[in-house]
Amino acid sequence: MKKLRSGYTTGACAAAGVKAALLYEAGLSWQNISLTALDGTKLTIPVKDVQRQDDGICAEVVKFSGDDPDITNGVSVFTTVAHAEGAGAMVFRAGRGIGTVTKPGLAVPVGEPSINPGPRELMRRAARELLGTSDGLIVTVSIPAGAELAKRTLNPVLGVEGGISVIGTTGVLRPMSEEGFKNSLVPQIDVAKAAGYEDLIFVPGKIGENLAKAWGLPAEAMAQTSNFIGFMLEAAAERKIPRVLLFGHIGKLVKVAAGIFYTHNRIADARLETMAAYAAATGLNAAGVRDILQSNTTEDALTILQQAGLEQQVCMALAEQAGRRAKRYVFGKLEVGVVMVTLQGRLLGLNETARAVGETYHWHLPEE
Repeated sequence: MKKLRSGYTTGACAAAGVKAALLYEAGLSWQNISLTALDGTKLTIPVKDVQRQDDGICAEVVKFSGDDPDITNGVSVFTTVAHAEGAGAMVFRAGRGIGTVTKPGLAVPVGEPSINPGPRELMRRAARELLGTSDGLIVTVSIPAGAELAKRTLNPVLGVEGGISVIGTTGVLRPMSEEGFKNSLVPQIDVAKAAGYEDLIFVPGKIGENLAKAWGLPAEAMAQTSNFIGFMLEAAAERKIPRVLLFGHIGKLVKVAAGIFYTHNRIADARLETMAAYAAATGLNAAGVRDILQSNTTEDALTILQQAGLEQQVCMALAEQAGRRAKRYVFGKLEVGVVMVTLQGRLLGLNETARAVGETYHWHLPEE
């Protein structure tokens, strides 16, 4: 098996830029920078260019993500270092393409550049290594491609405006994209909680999100889960969220009724089998059960249930079971409401917890 290559984070790029700028200022070689990541890993990062500009010394480092499918791979990270007499601790500024935090609940306060604590510490260490201190420096990080790239991240949801975030826990980017992606979802919970929302709405994707908004549920209380419904439920339970409303297409949420909490179709896919079992329990004849099992999609299976006059009964039972299985998954630490809908937004089923959460937020429930 091919060994996957590690890379370095945007934060490590910025730290290498700080060190390169200070080496350039001292008349020393700056082309290849040695850094020690926050986990002790030794990194060697090439620097593309360093120039003295009106606002300081600017170093350009090209991001290398290794074999991790990171959207910032190959982009240029520009770090400008300037001295400010009498200044205290290192000051961080958002240059072109770097976002600014506008909502509480993230790792840095509202109004600050979206440069996470890990990258900030790496930059301080880079300065201390050469100067003995990191005080008295103003560091501006720019990623010109960041404003466009931010549209492909959760930054707009999290309240980071104007660009991308400078992230990285240690400085090393290891090819563990699934784990990294899961962890990137969790701040949505913290932001919603910090905004004062006790009950949250979890949406697997855009279908659920858009419909939930159309029904009057607050966007600020929503968090995207992607396929990691169980992981996000656990994160909510750890943060003592009292109730979560799962709102989405039946194709995703029927899996939860079957006890599947990582819903990628290549990991587990019992959608039709689950619908067929509940339909049989509700009275569908053997021929109808076989038709459901041979359906291409859950939407096709719904047509069979409609023809048999069993759609509402089956879907309500699936929503109830999904809520029970989800609550059991987190050992009863929170209540879970479930709303299942079609691609066109038609309500199929919901449980009582869903109704209670929806009424708390004064939703506009369509006719059942």
